[in-house]
Amino acid sequence: MQFLIRILLFVFLIFAIEFYFIRKFNNSINILFHRILPGKVKEISKIILCLLNIYPVFLVINWSYAEITGTPVFIPQNNFFDFLIIYPFWSFIFLAIQTTLVFLLIELIKLILFPVYKKNKQRIVNIEAWIVLASIICFLIYIPIRETYDYFSVEVRNVVFKKPGLAAALNNFKIVLISDIHADRYTNKKRLDNFISKINEVCPDLVLIGGDFISSHPDYIQLAAMEVGKIKSKYGVYSCVGDHDNWAYPDNSQRSLFEIKNALNKYNVLMMDDTNKILMIKNETILITFATDTYVRRISQATLNNLVSDNNKYSLKILLTHQPGDYLINSAYLHNYNLLLAGHTHGGQITFLFPFLNLTPTMFETKYIRGDYSLGKMVIIITRGLGMSLVPIRYNSTPEITIINLTE
Repeated sequence: MQFLIRILLFVFLIFAIEFYFIRKFNNSINILFHRILPGKVKEISKIILCLLNIYPVFLVINWSYAEITGTPVFIPQNNFFDFLIIYPFWSFIFLAIQTTLVFLLIELIKLILFPVYKKNKQRIVNIEAWIVLASIICFLIYIPIRETYDYFSVEVRNVVFKKPGLAAALNNFKIVLISDIHADRYTNKKRLDNFISKINEVCPDLVLIGGDFISSHPDYIQLAAMEVGKIKSKYGVYSCVGDHDNWAYPDNSQRSLFEIKNALNKYNVLMMDDTNKILMIKNETILITFATDTYVRRISQATLNNLVSDNNKYSLKILLTHQPGDYLINSAYLHNYNLLLAGHTHGGQITFLFPFLNLTPTMFETKYIRGDYSLGKMVIIITRGLGMSLVPIRYNSTPEITIINLTE
């Protein structure tokens, strides 16, 4: 029942945003072109609105039926449904939210300058109508271009980590951090091949993965393992456990993890779960602590205390986890770790442009969304990953391979 209530609240919010967007659009058209298109725009916008909202109506009916009958939710898995139903709906929602942010900014400016607005109301109303229409046209062009770019592109981001007194053996040592591969029907073999080839092009010394090899279905376990198994790394490929690695089988997370770990092992990719790994690099040591932080299970404080080391004999200390939880960050900082590496956020998979700030739903979960953060001498690095979750689209969050270059 709670699940159904959340769905209904989400649908209500979506319709409220759509209603505001359509109202602003219709008002602007009526102000600017009332002599050319009397009454027709409103009728056309209603038809378009109904067509674009086939998807949420379909989901509400489908999920409601699944809850009542206990049967799995059915969503067609084909390009026809994607391009005619799913993609148009989400692109329209992005358009409505993105432009609504502009509209609300205009309302704020009008409120601040109310005396000026009241004195020049008619002139300002016309200017506002042009701004609204121009915003809609600009984002109507920008959004599909950006979605396409974020689907097909992969950025290679270089991070230089300077550690005073770093051993000569580790100078220019190259660590590649990736996460959230999410192998599924959207992140297919072609997309994965492109991603893996870019990793191999940089000739990494060590590859660390922040989990989430699949999205939610066992059919993609072998594909993910086979593709990751193509990575060429001098000192190995290691991963922590991700959220979706538990969800190949919805009611059996142990089986999901077991099959994913076994599949990865066949390609010499090791998934580590609440444990330490010490790498020897020409008589120098790197300590990697793998801490499991997922929706299914989070490492206990007692286990974490046993894993993290105060010993400063290691040349480099790294904590790798899926979710960048505050308790893990604080623990790594207190125990003098050099790097904390994570994924999970997809870099704010859906990010809306706003002056001086990028807004994303991920902000409600963590402040560590993308890029690098410093906490004392420790650096926190969050990589944007490759795949998608919940929404099969990225918007203003290009997939990323993060290269960490060690230097003195």
